[in-house]
Amino acid sequence: MDALLRITGSDNVAVALRPLVKGESLDLDSIHLLLQTDVPAGHKVALEDIPKDGHVIKYGFPIGYAKEDIPKGSHIHVHNLHTLLSGELTYTYQPTHPEVRKQTSRTFMGFPRKNGQVGIRNELWIVPTVGCVNDIARALEKEAQSLLVEGVERVYAFTHPYGCSQMTEDQENTRQILADLATHPNAGGVLLLGLGCENSGIEQIKAHMDWYDPERMRFLICQQVEDEMEAGMQYLRELSDFMRKDRREPCDVSKLVVGLKCGGSDGFSGITANPTIGGFSDRLVAQGGTTILTEVPEMFGAETILMNRCKDEATFEKTVRLINDFKHYFESYHQTIYENPSPGNKAGGISTLEDKALGCTQKSGFSPVNDVLEYGEKVKTPGLNLLSAPGNDLVAATALASSGAHLVLFSTGRGTPFACPVPTLKISSNSALAAKKYQWIDFNAGRLLDEKQPMTLDQLSDELFDLVIEVASGKTVHSEDHGFHDLAIFKTGVTL
Repeated sequence: MDALLRITGSDNVAVALRPLVKGESLDLDSIHLLLQTDVPAGHKVALEDIPKDGHVIKYGFPIGYAKEDIPKGSHIHVHNLHTLLSGELTYTYQPTHPEVRKQTSRTFMGFPRKNGQVGIRNELWIVPTVGCVNDIARALEKEAQSLLVEGVERVYAFTHPYGCSQMTEDQENTRQILADLATHPNAGGVLLLGLGCENSGIEQIKAHMDWYDPERMRFLICQQVEDEMEAGMQYLRELSDFMRKDRREPCDVSKLVVGLKCGGSDGFSGITANPTIGGFSDRLVAQGGTTILTEVPEMFGAETILMNRCKDEATFEKTVRLINDFKHYFESYHQTIYENPSPGNKAGGISTLEDKALGCTQKSGFSPVNDVLEYGEKVKTPGLNLLSAPGNDLVAATALASSGAHLVLFSTGRGTPFACPVPTLKISSNSALAAKKYQWIDFNAGRLLDEKQPMTLDQLSDELFDLVIEVASGKTVHSEDHGFHDLAIFKTGVTL
């Protein structure tokens, strides 16, 4: 197995593919190294002497500057590397105009809906308007498991702590996310469950819906009925009876919307898992489908790559606002913009936000950016979209689902069991994680670096595309098998 990987020829660092030991002698690209320090797997090694304040280059771009003189063969990490990031910036559109070569589109077995959308699941959802009825929602979810018949694949309650004591934009965000989920095509039936005295009640949620099928939705205000469990189960039985006739049909892959997310990343995420997802994204876009990239703070430091791939100047300007508005959000709360890599990220070898961002944006592939979405806005333009949402795994994945993603591809180097309201397919960046957490991981991109039978990036991306077609056609992912499903809404502003 090779000991080091240099991602681009202009990099002055390499990534350790295995733990390296001080005093070890290595050769890479005609460069001879004598290791000055131990270097954990996934971490960076200096390929040349880097002077204090000199740029450290990875992925062909600066990921920070040296806080001290760094000798060749030394470990580069948070102890000797500092971010170059600052506040809001002015950008210039320098389009690269990436080309999309159209491919013959495939089909998957989905559930056509009346509004022309397609679901990849036919689930019965209970969506509370307010946290006060969470326990009722959970009780209904438990009792309604008896309604799992042909056509009804699962019954889920999506509980949350919001819906009341919120103000202005914060309250509108909650209403919009709940409206988006209640009208999601993966739900074959929805019970919108309210209390009756909340700020964001059923009528307010309905006002945020662009469309809903009255045959597939019921509304229950608990304060207006004598027995909310009896009334709720009656509605759920009606929905279940209607869903019995639903069957999967061949659907064009151009109808498919896939969210792109990473979390618990390590030094291999930007080398294996994220580029594999990027290859998948390019393939889906080439067949007329849609992908959505989010977690805006993890674009900081790589944003110009995305900006210059915007299809036109109007989309470029929307991307500039996306980035600077999120920086302003940090500053408005007196928070440091660049303080993003988590302890797990750092332990895995990610040192700065630029380091993380350049790996994170690999998930977008090379396709043009066709549109930019506000938080809670539903996708309307095929191709690659950018979505405003934070880096938090649960919040960002929920935002992807609410924008219309049928499933989320989630890459990870450290591992995580969570799932959002739609199937959450976990992709490991390294084979050790895939072997250790086989009950979490659905796809191992670490095979790109396997010593015995390494796969190419094209092979992995093709294989991932095939797996997504299977999942869209009904194959369950591990988080579904475990019954995991979470809803997390972006909280901004005052709680009354």
